[in-house]
Amino acid sequence: MSENSEPQENEILRSSLIRPTLDTPFHIDFSWWRQNDQEWQVFLYGLLSEEQQASVGRINLDDTIDRVDPQTAQVTQIDALQYLLSSHYGANDEQGGSSLIESIFRSFLKNGNQPLTAEQLAADLGRPAQTILRTLSGRQVYRGIRPANV
Repeated sequence: MSENSEPQENEILRSSLIRPTLDTPFHIDFSWWRQNDQEWQVFLYGLLSEEQQASVGRINLDDTIDRVDPQTAQVTQIDALQYLLSSHYGANDEQGGSSLIESIFRSFLKNGNQPLTAEQLAADLGRPAQTILRTLSGRQVYRGIRPANV
């Protein structure tokens, strides 16, 4: 083990010991999807509307698109699939999804994957913030939803 690897391992250990709170912002970590699910594009593609699925053939899903935050005017780059999902769910105020995870996931898609706390998600979904926090702060990562500062 080299000297350079120890701080990284210690940093991972330290971050895993920090317990999220009701004020911890979460988001969909799309890099988690790429690392942990070989079929991530297939799953996310299935969430698109039929019209968007038809248009996907004309674009490269690995291309990046500039996204402008409407509140801060900050420009970030996101991949084309993430952009299509955000625009689809942002335009359709769908709360669909029977499970809590499905509802949380759609809430992030609807708001362009801007970080949200358990309290903010609770207000959006009408579900208890503590339940949301317990679900998102467990050992298992659901659909790439992780603390935004990790």
